[in-house]
Amino acid sequence: MFQQIAADEPPPEGCSAFVVIHEKHTCKTNEIKKLLKKATKRPRPYLFKGDHKFPAVKEDGPVVVLYAEMGTKDFAKFHKILSEKAQKEEIVYVLRHYVQKPGPRKMYLSGYSVELAIKSTEYKAVDDTQVKGANETKEEEDEEEEEESDVQGFLFGKLKQIYPDLKNNLKKFKKHLIETTNNMEPLKVWELQDLSFQAAARVMSAPVYDALKVMKDIAQNFPIRARSLTRVTIDKEMRNEIEENQKHFHETLGIQPGEAHLFLNGLPIDLDFHDPFSILETLKLEGKVMHGLHELGIKEEILSKFMRLHIHPTDNSYALDIRHSSIVWINNIEQDHSYSTWPESYQELLRPTLPGVLQQIRRNLHNLVLFVDPVQEDTGDYMKVAELFYHYNVPLRIGIVFILNTKEEIDGNEDAGIALWRSFSYIAEEYDTFQAFTSIIKMYHEVRDGSVLTVDDVKDVLRSEYPNADVQSILGVHSEYDEGRKAGATFYKRSGLGPLPQVLFNGVPFNRDEMDVEELETVILQRIIDATKFFQRAVFMGLLNDHMNAIDFLMDQNNIVSRINPTILGAERRYIPFRPTSVPFDVEDFSTFSFLDSQDKSAVISDNMKYLTKKDEDALYAVTIWIIADFDKPSGRRLLSNALKSLKTSSHTRVGILNNPSSKIKESNTAIARGILSAFLTQNNSNLKSFLSKLSKEETAKSLAAGTKITKFLIPGMDGNTFEKKYNTLGLDLIKTHQMFCQEVLKLLPGQMAVMSNGRVLGPLDENEFYAEDFDLLEKITYSTSAEKIKALVKEMGNSSKSGSDLIMKIDALLSSLPKTETRQDAELLKEQHSVVKVDPQQNEPFYDVIAIVDPLTREAQKMSHLLIVLKDVINMKLRLFLNCKSKLSELPLKSFYRFVLEPELNYGINKHLPSEPVAKFLELPESPLLTLNMITPESWLVEAVNSSCDLDNIHLQEVKGAVIAEYELEYILLEGHCFDVTTGQPPRGLQFTLGTKNNPVVVDTIVMANLGYFQLKANPGAWTLRLRKGRSEEIYQVFSHEGTDSVADLTDIIVVLNNFRSKIIKVQVQKKPDKMNEDLLTDGTGKYGNLESVTRFSEEIPTEEKEKKSDILNIFSVASGHLYERFLRLIFPQNYDAFCPTSYKNTS
Repeated sequence: MFQQIAADEPPPEGCSAFVVIHEKHTCKTNEIKKLLKKATKRPRPYLFKGDHKFPAVKEDGPVVVLYAEMGTKDFAKFHKILSEKAQKEEIVYVLRHYVQKPGPRKMYLSGYSVELAIKSTEYKAVDDTQVKGANETKEEEDEEEEEESDVQGFLFGKLKQIYPDLKNNLKKFKKHLIETTNNMEPLKVWELQDLSFQAAARVMSAPVYDALKVMKDIAQNFPIRARSLTRVTIDKEMRNEIEENQKHFHETLGIQPGEAHLFLNGLPIDLDFHDPFSILETLKLEGKVMHGLHELGIKEEILSKFMRLHIHPTDNSYALDIRHSSIVWINNIEQDHSYSTWPESYQELLRPTLPGVLQQIRRNLHNLVLFVDPVQEDTGDYMKVAELFYHYNVPLRIGIVFILNTKEEIDGNEDAGIALWRSFSYIAEEYDTFQAFTSIIKMYHEVRDGSVLTVDDVKDVLRSEYPNADVQSILGVHSEYDEGRKAGATFYKRSGLGPLPQVLFNGVPFNRDEMDVEELETVILQRIIDATKFFQRAVFMGLLNDHMNAIDFLMDQNNIVSRINPTILGAERRYIPFRPTSVPFDVEDFSTFSFLDSQDKSAVISDNMKYLTKKDEDALYAVTIWIIADFDKPSGRRLLSNALKSLKTSSHTRVGILNNPSSKIKESNTAIARGILSAFLTQNNSNLKSFLSKLSKEETAKSLAAGTKITKFLIPGMDGNTFEKKYNTLGLDLIKTHQMFCQEVLKLLPGQMAVMSNGRVLGPLDENEFYAEDFDLLEKITYSTSAEKIKALVKEMGNSSKSGSDLIMKIDALLSSLPKTETRQDAELLKEQHSVVKVDPQQNEPFYDVIAIVDPLTREAQKMSHLLIVLKDVINMKLRLFLNCKSKLSELPLKSFYRFVLEPELNYGINKHLPSEPVAKFLELPESPLLTLNMITPESWLVEAVNSSCDLDNIHLQEVKGAVIAEYELEYILLEGHCFDVTTGQPPRGLQFTLGTKNNPVVVDTIVMANLGYFQLKANPGAWTLRLRKGRSEEIYQVFSHEGTDSVADLTDIIVVLNNFRSKIIKVQVQKKPDKMNEDLLTDGTGKYGNLESVTRFSEEIPTEEKEKKSDILNIFSVASGHLYERFLRLIFPQNYDAFCPTSYKNTS
């Protein structure tokens, strides 16, 4: 990847190593200082996620990118200079590996499968061309390897050495044995029925260390092993055990006989979806957590239990509790007379209806709440949408929260919002709520387009609709209808919702994309349909019955919160890892602390942290919160005060503090911080709480600043002498260690505030961003998501309160830092004596718990058997392989030979210097059947045969002299994606993309398909730029957003990095430019050519001379494009046809 990036710079001539400093290149170390002088005035380079950065606290300096080969003299010379500058925080040092002259030898790949399928010979499909001689060296190597293998117990290699004069006779004898062994005569139907059980019996009869190899041999060479399997007797105990286990798996996991499943620490691994590269990534992630848990002292079976915990949020759609008095409900489906004819029973939800029909049930199942400011321009539109739903009797309860001016001196004659509220209250009191709502709608009808509601609009409706009303007494200063005016604003502020207006359905806020008034009706109807499915499931499962209140049932769900805080509820989460230290350090020893790495710093801080809890009891606390702030500043003290308020009602939380001073640390500007730390170190829990509450008040801070001694603020019950002694001897080293931890580990600037919950960092925080309700919400989210489950397992281990609470915090930080995975499953075996292959792990080491379920005579077994052999060699694994046999087979389950090319380690050839090439070898094959070779590669690979000794689609070994050799080459790795127009939601048919680099913007291009907006581009490892193609695509469209890419959202060019062999799928949203909204991409702006005329013009424009010159080239055009069609072309026109006629492939759409 970096080689391609370096080539795009491009490298200066003759340089084996060079640096790039903000678009300036040099391969001389003495020029670095000169290029750094004005570097910040030049554009800053884009850094990729896979870049190797030199560790530094600050990353805002000039970026120096070194392209060099590690281990060379030039690298060492540059690295010495750049690393010194990076340590002084003068630069951001980035290393990208670069080799000046790469070797010509191509790298051989593994991670793919090869299949030799037996073709049906009902029709003649044999290549009748003369087969040329193959590579002789290769044949000799294969012959040598054949000699090493035994045939029915005979080692022919040894026999030929002992009896060289009988070489020809031995060769004939070997051929005879192979042909009699590899008997491929068709089996009778009665011989097929128990073949799978017979294969299982053969596997189970082998020694444990050979069982996987036996299964691999049977599955991958089944056509020549089938006859020998028919002579195997089946153990009744094995059959009974298999059937019992199959019944158990069907009841618990829905697994049928013959199906294949693989579970890694409970994580399902689908072999149709996962390739070796994705499995390797999973192993790395799991291994990181397992070793982390092992370091924390968790071993064996309890470790497996922790690995199986599901600790990620199941639903990110958090909902606000809507049981609040400030919500004015316009209707009540359970009580209003207009809904009296609707059935009341929840069972009606299970009655079949036509698709799209809304079921009318007299329950408040669907609730819409509008948060509006009456004097905003678009408020009237939202009100009209609400009125529309009410008018058409949609089963939707509608509520409104009015956010109004809270100043007492403002009345209804000055503020239209207050005028509307007082008018609404008057009409609702004198008549009813719905009539008041109708009057509001009429007021908004008075508002002209582009204007906002005025006091006159309100007065006009009052006078026209209610001529007897005293408008002045209703709207004036002494109005009786002002009650509840502040309630809406208070609820809105406490809720944490974003800018007005806000729409909530059953408490779930709409995102900004759904707030378009024109689309709002459709969105709400879809929400009702989706919610109906949820209620139907609840009724069916018995979770909701007719004695339960619908609103209470909704508000008791796990996703209901009292406040919406994006900082807490957001999907992006950062965790600090904790690990135990081998040597204990004193947190007050700043000089030693400064030399520790970040993980050791975290361990020292966590091991020495003192905590505050609700009660003095010695309990196990599931949630550990650290408050990080400058407590000598008002904002820091407010954050501490809010945490103390929350702690009064908390039963799961303990609180610790870290001081992050905003200025140079002195005794004069750290008085409160030292007081807090001294109290933590010397006082008991109850006195500590009261003292901290006192210190967090502003009057205390003012008194201390005026010269009052801190001992004057001690409360009764405190040990004053101990506190005073500690306060006077504490010094500044403890605060310095806190500050260094905040800056180097938490990446906070001096004075910035943050909150940590079980290792999760929330911050930096703005002033007044975290209230007491936010601490309550943080506790609820942390406890319900992960901490509660972890606490239950830690209790089983019998840890004490302090060490147990620390362990919960550290385990939570470790497990929660993992990316979200599929739900883990408990695939437990009922019996495992006669039908399960068992491989036990090494003792006292963390191990992967692998459960494999497979029928030995299936396609999955061909791949899984080799994969398990490789895993056994590379990881510490506890394996339980259940042979899930299928009975009563009526046809051969496998009709191909199979090889999975995947090695556990590098294998060296004869000379022991160079690694041998990973290849697929098929030995001892029968000569009579007609075979076809298939490459089964990862989905994104585009491979092509570059050398073959015969037609690979029709291999008839009887007609081939020597070995059949085929070489394939990985030509491209496909970049796939989907593209949609944000305005229409449909794929932009005909839109074209190009993929290229800085110096070569158009390397490949593609077109967006009408089917799901799919597009694909051929690429190779490196950093690529995706752009709209110049011309009609670029003129009409612009990129709106993109996902799955490697560039930030606001970057004009989309950067995509391919740095592994896995497929990459991106999503691009485009939008028409404002002045091109009516343009059609598929019509030419000039109107000169249609599609047919364009093709005709293309052929006519080719010069006659060029036609004659290229007449000997066969041009093949595919009407469709895509990965599948490219494979079809290569099947129809294989590589060896190029010997007769050069071929040019073209894909058109």
